[in-house]
Amino acid sequence: MLYSDRTLAQRLERTEGASNAAFVEARARLQPDSGAQWREVGGAYAMFDGPDSPLTQTFGLGLFAEAEAEHLAELEEFFLERGAPVFHEISPLADASLLALLNQRGYQPIEYTSVLYLPLPLAPAAVLGEHHPQLHTRLLSADEAPLWASVSAAGWASEMQGLDVFMQEFGLISAQSIGARPFLAELAGQPIATGALFVQDDAVLLAGASTTPAGRRQGGQQALLAARLHYAANQGCTLAMMGALPGSQSQRNAEKHGFRIAYTRTKWQLVRS
Repeated sequence: MLYSDRTLAQRLERTEGASNAAFVEARARLQPDSGAQWREVGGAYAMFDGPDSPLTQTFGLGLFAEAEAEHLAELEEFFLERGAPVFHEISPLADASLLALLNQRGYQPIEYTSVLYLPLPLAPAAVLGEHHPQLHTRLLSADEAPLWASVSAAGWASEMQGLDVFMQEFGLISAQSIGARPFLAELAGQPIATGALFVQDDAVLLAGASTTPAGRRQGGQQALLAARLHYAANQGCTLAMMGALPGSQSQRNAEKHGFRIAYTRTKWQLVRS
C-alpha cells in the first residue's frame, strides 16, 4: 500500500515535471525559434514554453531540497527575463519554510489541483468492464501525431472560441514528446476520443483526455483509461497519476475507478517583482 507522504509526493511531482520538460524539449526541437527550455533549480523543474503557455511554471519546489531565497531569486530571473509570469505548483508536502518565503517575496495562491494516484498493476474491475462492441482503442504510431492532435482539438472546440487552434498545436507537440504514448478511441472506425500517458521510470502520468462532441457518452474515455492502465502495467509501471480540478467530474471519474487523492496542490503567482 502506498501512503500519501513525502516519498510519494516526490515520485508524483517528478513524473509530472519530467513530462512537461519532455514537452518543452519537443517544442524546442520542432520550433527552434520558440526559445523553449527548462532547467533544474534547487530540485525544482522550471519550464519556459512561451509567456502564455500553461506549462510555463515550476514543479517540485521545496520537495527535493529546502527552498532558499537564492533558489526563488534564480527562478524568478529565469521567467522574468523571458517576459513570462512566475508560477510555482507547490505540494503541501514541500518544506514548510517555503510558505514564509513565498509570502515574503510577494506571491499569492491562485489555483488548486487534486493530485490523484493509483497503484499498479491491479486496476479495479470498473475500469476493465465491457465497452461498446464497436469501440476500440489503440496506441498511435509517430506518424499519426497529426491525427491525434486533430481529434484532441475537436474535443476542445466547443469549450472556447479559438481554443481548438491552440490545442491543435499543443497536441501535435505533445504527441511527439519523448516518453509520450498517444492513444485513440474509435467507434465503428471513426476517431472519437484521445488520451495519452507519459512514462517516467516506473510511473505514468495520464493526460490528454478529449472527446469530440459527437463521440461523447459512448464510453470512449473509460476505454482509453483501461487501455492506458493495461499498457502501463505491461511496461512494468507500478504507479499511475493524474491531476484534476478539485470536485470536478474528472476527479469524480478518477475516484470511481480507484484513484485516490494524494494531496491538493496550490499554484502560486508572483504579483510583484
